[in-house]
Amino acid sequence: MRLLHSSDWHIGRTFHGNSTVAALRGVLGELVGISRRERLDAVLVAGDVFDSAVPAGEHFDLLAETLVALRDAGTAVIVTSGNHDSPARLGFQAALLREGVHVITRAEQILEPIVLRDEHGPVAVYGIPYLEPALYRHRHPELQLRSHDQVLAHVMEGVRTDLAERRAVEPGLRSVVLAHCFAVGVDAAGPERDITAGGVEYVALERFAGVDYAALGHIHSRAELAPGIRYSGAPLHYSFTEAGKPRGAWLVELDADGLAAAEWAELPVPRPLAELTGTLDALLTEPRYAAHEQHWVSAVLTDRSRPTDAMAKLQGRFPHCATLVHRPAETHDDGASGYAELMRSKTDPQIVADFLAHVRNGDAATPDEQALLREELAVLESAAD
Repeated sequence: MRLLHSSDWHIGRTFHGNSTVAALRGVLGELVGISRRERLDAVLVAGDVFDSAVPAGEHFDLLAETLVALRDAGTAVIVTSGNHDSPARLGFQAALLREGVHVITRAEQILEPIVLRDEHGPVAVYGIPYLEPALYRHRHPELQLRSHDQVLAHVMEGVRTDLAERRAVEPGLRSVVLAHCFAVGVDAAGPERDITAGGVEYVALERFAGVDYAALGHIHSRAELAPGIRYSGAPLHYSFTEAGKPRGAWLVELDADGLAAAEWAELPVPRPLAELTGTLDALLTEPRYAAHEQHWVSAVLTDRSRPTDAMAKLQGRFPHCATLVHRPAETHDDGASGYAELMRSKTDPQIVADFLAHVRNGDAATPDEQALLREELAVLESAAD
């Protein structure tokens, strides 16, 4: 059986104020193309389908287009909700979806696996939507379910029990789990440590023992935590911290004995990300930066003083420059611990001149500025008299 593991589509997320809908539509279209070319049995989407609990109409349209296109390609689709999704909004039209498209957003659905079949027999796919501990614990007041780790431990125990019962009837049953969580090795976390990522508490890796493949979502970069426990990451770059990290999905193959292989399938990057560091003049003129002119750019300016209209000038060469940071390569050391110390035992003209040099990283006032300062200070002194 051939499956494709994806997650974290974040339909509706903006990139520094810019819509990503068109770029994501193209990438998801390529994902449909992979499904068709590889003759996949199912596509698994492990949460954070939307970026917001209140997605706009065009975001629902993109999801519907993609699900229909996947189904038309002959692929079953199994989708779970993540911590960014509203389970009610993501799942409201589940009953109206065509056969072969499954949207799992409620805890009651976890022990109702989607059963797929191939020449080796059945595969039970358990979808675990993101379960907020504060809401889920009320279902089992007799248990201590205060953390996401405790919730997943309880849920996965139920999955393993259900699997054992089903295997008593069908001994060759294989299993896949979708979960949206922050999974870490037990040694890395430690029961006493409070570790979170994106507002989600850690879950011990051992929670997913006993299944052939765990398709995880929440982390935006691909990761192999164990041969059968992986993150696919997001299909788009949603942050400059993700620059250079590949975008794609896992092609997972199950044989009669369980996991046979997992290969990485690349997805296109509509607009690469680049962080460029240098003086404003260098970024605007040097040929070595020409390759980045159509990239998303995060500029780090190293000029001694902050240049005026820097963003507008940068966007003249890099139309998609999205962020700008001034980080001087050299800072002025005036020997003072702060502005208050600069003012001690100095005249007003000296204070103003030193202040200008201080905020300009050592660049003193020009002669014209000095003349203007003397004139204005003289006016203030006359008014005070």
